[in-house]
Amino acid sequence: MRHLILRLLAITLLVFPMALRAEMTLLMAEEDGCMWCARWDSEISEIYPKTPEGNAAPLRRVDIHAAMPDDIALERPLYYTPTFVLLDNGREVGRIEGYPGEDFFWGVLGVLLRDAGILIETSG
Repeated sequence: MRHLILRLLAITLLVFPMALRAEMTLLMAEEDGCMWCARWDSEISEIYPKTPEGNAAPLRRVDIHAAMPDDIALERPLYYTPTFVLLDNGREVGRIEGYPGEDFFWGVLGVLLRDAGILIETSG
C-alpha cells in the first residue's frame, strides 16, 4: 500500500508540478504623482511580465493610500513609493523600498527571489 501511495504522489508531482509550488507575487505600492513610479513604469513595466522574474512573481499593483487587500499580510506598513513587496501566498518574504534604477531593481529582486527559493536563469 505504501508503494502505491508513493507512486501516486510521484505521478501527481509530474503531472501537476505547479500545484505544490508557492504562489509568488510582486506587489508594487504606488501613488499618483510618484516620479519614481513613473520611472519604473517607463524602464521596467513593459518588459517585466516577459522576464523570468515576471513569470516567477507576477506583478500586482496597489495604491499605497488604499486599504490593503485582505489576502496580503505585510511585515510592516508601507511608507514609500514605489515599494515592491515579494509575497509568498500573500505573505511578505522580501521588500524593495524605492527605485534608484533598473540595475538596482533587477539585482535586489534576484536576491529576494533566490532567498525565497526561486532560481532565475540569467543569459549573462
